[in-house]
Amino acid sequence: MLIGLTYDLRQDYLARGFEPEAVAEFDSPETIAAIEAALTRLGHQPRRVGGLPELMAALLAGQRWDLVFNIAEGLGGFGREAQVPAVLDYHGQAYVFSDPLTLSLTLHKAMAKRVVRDLGLATPDFAVIDDVAQLAEVSLAYPLFAKPVAEGTGRGVEAAGKVGDAAALAAVCQRLLARYGQPVLVEHFLPGREFTVGVLGTGSAARAVAVMEVILLARAEAEVYSYHNKENCEGLVRYELADGPLAQACAALAVAAHRGLGCRDASRVDLRCDETGRPHFMEINPLAGLCPGHSDLPILCGLAGMGYDELIEAIVASALARRATVAA
Repeated sequence: MLIGLTYDLRQDYLARGFEPEAVAEFDSPETIAAIEAALTRLGHQPRRVGGLPELMAALLAGQRWDLVFNIAEGLGGFGREAQVPAVLDYHGQAYVFSDPLTLSLTLHKAMAKRVVRDLGLATPDFAVIDDVAQLAEVSLAYPLFAKPVAEGTGRGVEAAGKVGDAAALAAVCQRLLARYGQPVLVEHFLPGREFTVGVLGTGSAARAVAVMEVILLARAEAEVYSYHNKENCEGLVRYELADGPLAQACAALAVAAHRGLGCRDASRVDLRCDETGRPHFMEINPLAGLCPGHSDLPILCGLAGMGYDELIEAIVASALARRATVAA
């Protein structure tokens, strides 16, 4: 099967003058090579396309593929992850992972939490701050945690985001608003254990492949799975598979969020426990990183005995099942 690969490479944007943190979500050449190699071993014919400009040029030139393996993060605004899928939809081109609606919804963490809350799933109480003057209307109990409303890879998540009083909250919000140019999500800080869950499949076929606890080591930034800790996870974080009733509760919550938000093929769901040990939905990533040995989804799959090729095969199989349903 001929499979086009759409992606955004960090090095391309660094060459254009972007700051390293601004392109932290973009992929490395090693990730693209790993996906390409896995697809080849699975008997497919992968073809590199690139990002949105290269994709549009190829489509307008009449190029088509049996399937597009899309991991492009896009650039600019809340709909950036939806840009490539929207173009692919316009051209009737099948692709892996979620559609534009879900990718826009889930990138905006507060909008996703509103849907999750409406589904009856647990998520911390929160507020969205566009201007520090709005903080006067926030009645959430401290401690609180503040982070940008629409960033990935832990950008803007740091230990200083945990605050215990109004003055500290105002200072953090002021800094985040200025640095990231988007609203700030302020939510009740959960002090319990942190988990991430890998979900494979679509709709009723969606299932949790594994539940992984994120354990911060002594040298890590304390209390939060921050951008710094994620980027240096090899020396700062230990990952362990979880089991038992708490893991089952995490898996059920993650699958319910994946289905309720309309995620397709695969996602990674981040959860954290409250003071009583009850897991809460924090955020979901329907374009989870796929860097072998570094990204959470392949790490947790590996701990559960699912190899990288098997993960890629499951993603492709889920997308093909959807295409077959549409064709019928």
